[in-house]
Amino acid sequence: MAIEMPRGLPFSVDTFGPYTTTKTKKRHHFLTHAHKDHTVGISPSNNTVFPIYSTSLTISLLLQRQLHLDESFFVKIEIGQSVTVDDDSDGGFKVTAFDANHCPGAVMFLFEGSFGNILHTGDCRLTWDCIQSLPENYVGRRHGNAPNCCLDYVFLDCTFGKSTQRFPTKHSAIRQIINCIWNHPDAPVVYLACDMLGQEDILLEVSRTFGSKIYVDKATNFECFRSLMVIVPEIVTEDPSSRFHIFSGFPKLYERASAKLAEARSKLQSEPLIIRPSAQWYVCDDEDCFESGSQIQKQRKVRFSEAVKDEFGIWHVCYSMHSSKEELESAMQLLSPKWVVSTVPSCRAMELNYVKKNCFISRFSPDDPVWKLLDIDMEVAPATPSDTRMVTLSSCLMSEELALDSANSKMEPVIESPRVKKQLLCLSPAKNLPITLFGRARLSSQESDQLHGRKAIHTQCVYTKTSPKLEKSNLEEVVESLQDDTREDTMEKESCKSFSYSSSSKETCKDLSGDLRKLYRSMNAPVPRPLPSLMELMNARKRSRNHLSF
Repeated sequence: MAIEMPRGLPFSVDTFGPYTTTKTKKRHHFLTHAHKDHTVGISPSNNTVFPIYSTSLTISLLLQRQLHLDESFFVKIEIGQSVTVDDDSDGGFKVTAFDANHCPGAVMFLFEGSFGNILHTGDCRLTWDCIQSLPENYVGRRHGNAPNCCLDYVFLDCTFGKSTQRFPTKHSAIRQIINCIWNHPDAPVVYLACDMLGQEDILLEVSRTFGSKIYVDKATNFECFRSLMVIVPEIVTEDPSSRFHIFSGFPKLYERASAKLAEARSKLQSEPLIIRPSAQWYVCDDEDCFESGSQIQKQRKVRFSEAVKDEFGIWHVCYSMHSSKEELESAMQLLSPKWVVSTVPSCRAMELNYVKKNCFISRFSPDDPVWKLLDIDMEVAPATPSDTRMVTLSSCLMSEELALDSANSKMEPVIESPRVKKQLLCLSPAKNLPITLFGRARLSSQESDQLHGRKAIHTQCVYTKTSPKLEKSNLEEVVESLQDDTREDTMEKESCKSFSYSSSSKETCKDLSGDLRKLYRSMNAPVPRPLPSLMELMNARKRSRNHLSF
């Protein structure tokens, strides 16, 4: 499921449905491809989501699946085509579609407008060829030269962003499938688990290589049949005598595959060949796989050059429609965006080395378009006696957790937004709050909450800017202020230790200061009574034992 775009943008990508407030309502909508998890919410009843910009092939696939939709709901934009979208509020923007290397009709969208330059990849596999299709001024060189034009945002598909394996290219994976079929000439039937949109190239190459059409059971796999009739109708047949059959992937792939093999053995026939092209089998954790602990499981991670047979009799080939971590890192180095947001799964982009090293909020000047994306008004802070200035940004405004760097930035903006005014944190020295046995008085809620904001600085994205004249950085000052709070708490605890206890339960603590007693009384709270000492309890126990012995 795709994520919502920032509030300051007039468009959405792959997110549809009714909107309840004017502030979050998007005026223009874009669809990257026809997979079901990206088309959720598209319905004639949601009048606010039309028109939708997408490729003609994606529109055809969607209309075929959702008969209640009409072609008038859509605006066609083909790969390589640019469209200028008029917008009364923001003066319009330009959008260009590029091949996403994912499935038929899938595109990436490049948005250029007053809000900056944004690339939304949708689902994609960002190989070198895919990156080279983008405008030259947005792409750097492999040897570290930055692009001439910087992207403000990249909304990135990080599905396999944790996978450290080097995936074979799609072409290489298809050759592995062809070789696997050649190596099993006695297999009377070849079952291809390729019923997913995006694996048509495999079927097309198999059909061309072996001169045979591919059987699709229309009754049991109607959706696959319907999609293939739109994309590659020339390779589809309804004749079950064909050697090549589409084999439904999930659910219960292993159970059905085992049943097919068992049936052939019981009839003393040659076993069919079952091939599953997918990267999921290669990247899933050991504990999540059927083959956990087996020798095949241990070998598969290093065998990407040929098909691998598992213990259920299925042959696997690593065919991926998503980028590996290596490909994502390489792509981000070439594009050098200011900010990266993971569309799927959320926050996965924060694990990329590029993001850890290069994406800092301190890189943005007050006039940077990124503030408009976030719907935040920026203005320069007034001068202060210490020439100390502050930037505070609530983490709830961002789709990703922010990585901060205050050492290299020279800009000193202050955020002034109605949405975040109540969330601004004050780093100035706090007034001394009343001290009790339990720390600062709980009823002083306003000041206590403010102090809590200082201690919980890691939950809010905060950094400060200081004048070069100051010897210590503001980061050090923040840490020092937190240490001061810790020292205050320690003093409170030590003050409690100085109380002397009496064995009488009627007496109050004699060492309790008058101010503290007045504080408790002003709050209509009982003054704490002392606890009996451990020695008194032990002596009382000895006396009771002596009494019982008599």
